[in-house]
Parts: sequence; C-alpha cells; structure tokens
Amino acid sequence: MKVIYVAGPFRGKNAWEVEQNVRRAETFAMMLAEKGFMPLCPHSNTRFFDGTLTADFWVKGTLELMRRCDGVMVCDTEQGALWQASTGTCGEVEEAKRLGLPVRFAGDKLDF
Repeated sequence: MKVIYVAGPFRGKNAWEVEQNVRRAETFAMMLAEKGFMPLCPHSNTRFFDGTLTADFWVKGTLELMRRCDGVMVCDTEQGALWQASTGTCGEVEEAKRLGLPVRFAGDKLDF
C-alpha cells in the first residue's frame, strides 16, 4: 500500500481558518483512503499543538514525514490553487519535486 502525504495550507489568521484548513486536508485524506492509499495528514496530527514548539520545528518535522512517503497530494480549494500563497505548502511541493516524488492536485489522475 502506498503512503501519500497530504500537503496544503495549515496556518490561518485565527483558529477558525486553521480548522477549515485541517478539515479540507482531512477531506483529501479520506478521498485518498477511498482510492486505496494510506494518507498521512500532518494537519490532523498537529492541529492542537499551536504554541507548543516553534513553527520551524513543525515545518522541519512534517517535511521529514513527507520524505518517507510515496507521493504528495496537494489540497486545492474551491477558489483554486490558494495553496500557492502558503509558504509551507510551496516548500513541500518544491521538496517533493526535488526528491522525485509524484505530486498530484485535485482533478489529477491519482497514479502514484
């Protein structure tokens, strides 16, 4: 079974925006599971850790998780590719491409 990392914006202006980002990522995670992939959704893993350690720690840690996966699914939004405004997500996509991991977006064939 392939493990697919779910990438997408996490941070927001307030707790509500963060929660909406987490829920969007979880929706993509479930879609992956329904297709037979095991999703790794860091949003769910760290949703309540705000203020515990530095943002740098969490970014480095989630990148390490992504490096151990077979591919990356990027959460697109109803408004389009708003993930491009997320420095964290852009970094994940850049690192995935550097590593040669397949990166897919909403609407793409999930050929991991």
